[in-house]
Amino acid sequence: MGKEYRVGALWIGGSLSYLEQLCLKSFVDAGQPIVLYTYEGVTNPPEGVELADANAILPQTGFLRHARTGSPALHSDLFRYHMLAKHDDLIWADTDAYCVKPFATDTGHFYAWESKHGLNGGVLGLPRDSATLAALLDFTRDEFAIPEWFDDAEKARLQALKDAGTPVHAADMPWGVWGPAALTHYLKKTGEVRFALPQVALYPFHYKDRRLMLRPGVEMADHVADETFSIHFYGRRMRARILSTEASGIPRPRSVIGKLLKKHGIDPTLAPLQRPAVPDPDEDGEEA
Repeated sequence: MGKEYRVGALWIGGSLSYLEQLCLKSFVDAGQPIVLYTYEGVTNPPEGVELADANAILPQTGFLRHARTGSPALHSDLFRYHMLAKHDDLIWADTDAYCVKPFATDTGHFYAWESKHGLNGGVLGLPRDSATLAALLDFTRDEFAIPEWFDDAEKARLQALKDAGTPVHAADMPWGVWGPAALTHYLKKTGEVRFALPQVALYPFHYKDRRLMLRPGVEMADHVADETFSIHFYGRRMRARILSTEASGIPRPRSVIGKLLKKHGIDPTLAPLQRPAVPDPDEDGEEA
């Protein structure tokens, strides 16, 4: 019997939509203890979800948001690395990660390939003594750090701006600079990428195929395998897709997500999706 893990997630505050409720409830229903960290409190968590103060992990000093999309992903990236450094019994999960079965690892490493070349930290376990975790914490200490994996020309450009007193902030760099891009780079650099799970373990529906989860008649069993622990819903994009294609703002009952809502007893009319003030500029882009 391996070590028992809890799952940790973050919600800045306020109301959850039915998508987050579904994902959180999936852990409870799978028998996986889950703690939801929050800065401002949460109004409608599913029963069985433990709530905790996010300031205990990473004090709130203003949220780092991606300049172009407004996403708080940078803060979320930073939070998960600090959470893993403080708790050796926690595995991180985004609030758009649906639990298929309890998470288990004999090494403390728990992450998967999302494509042939890259890994994602949507679900992430790293032991405290991980060289990758140490590198991620060191890299993210400087909000103006120049990523070592950028090509020489881009590094030279950023260095020139830094020397001129106008350094480029992480929020103005490409999407994922503190997240998947950094994680992939340091896992490969340290050799810890050898612990990576196959894509089907955590990302059985590829980002490009995310719409299949909204298509009536698509069967989850055709994508999920015995070794699947979780399904990533690509939340920001999934919400935008649902709102743009379904007048009700609710997935169709015979879709994968529609069937999962019914399975876990989540009433989507009680926690509707919120329309963003600004439309997502990348709804059809290729960013995760």
